[in-house]
Amino acid sequence: MSKIKVAILGSGNIGTDLMMKISRSDVLELTSMIGIDAESEGLRRAKNHGFEVFAGGLKQFLEQTPELADIVFDATSAKAHIRHAKALREAGKIAIDLTPAAVGPYVVPSVNLGAHMSASNINLITCGGQATIPIVHAINKVSPVSYAEIVATISSKSAGPGTRANIDEFTETTSHGIESIGGAKKGKAIIIMNPAEPPILMRDTVYALVDPDHLDEEDIVKSIDQTVAYIQSYVPGYRLRTEPIFDKNRVTVFLEVEGAGDYLPKYSGNLDIMTATAVKVAEEFAKSRIAETA
Repeated sequence: MSKIKVAILGSGNIGTDLMMKISRSDVLELTSMIGIDAESEGLRRAKNHGFEVFAGGLKQFLEQTPELADIVFDATSAKAHIRHAKALREAGKIAIDLTPAAVGPYVVPSVNLGAHMSASNINLITCGGQATIPIVHAINKVSPVSYAEIVATISSKSAGPGTRANIDEFTETTSHGIESIGGAKKGKAIIIMNPAEPPILMRDTVYALVDPDHLDEEDIVKSIDQTVAYIQSYVPGYRLRTEPIFDKNRVTVFLEVEGAGDYLPKYSGNLDIMTATAVKVAEEFAKSRIAETA
């Protein structure tokens, strides 16, 4: 099968984990990794794997060898992506944005994977968004959700400088995604960094208030189960911790995300769900482009 060339922008933990996942893809060909620290672990590993490395940032890549990628994964920061988005758009590249910059349309694979195949910039919202918005959407399909609140709890050790710098963007972007993609009339997002030792797995709680006149517990559970099964097709460590709990018109869902352990430790499910989702979305773009040229 033909492959679409891709590059990773950002040589930190997320970029390095992406490298491991993309290397297994049948439709994505990783050619290069772009960073700003020549001594970074990510660039060193990429070079050892035979990929082109650029320590001069996106500008160097676009000036020297833009033909090396049709799709660029941005694993830097929300503020940096604002600049990167413009440069990538002008260069005719598709940007898969793993930051909460919210430049392009929000995409959650289980909800709207095929809705933005012509977009030049895809925003993957946040780790908490990818874990919980599908559940809000699954509930809303059965019974209209008037309010949804999500609490994402991650290990402090899995929250790097980029995550910590983007806390405000996380809550704002996730809350908006709960409404615009999940379907809730009002959404709220909270993130908690837990310093416990040993490090905890990512855990998410979804609280949803639904229309009591259209409350069908059996159909809601079925909808949630179908969504969980779909997400597990690309994030195997995603799972329900218990059966959904119903208290009058409130539905509570407890989730857990265990990482695949490709490069990141297994407790970093918050980062793993982002890299796995990014690859899933990029593969759909690649398949679409391959079909167009077949």
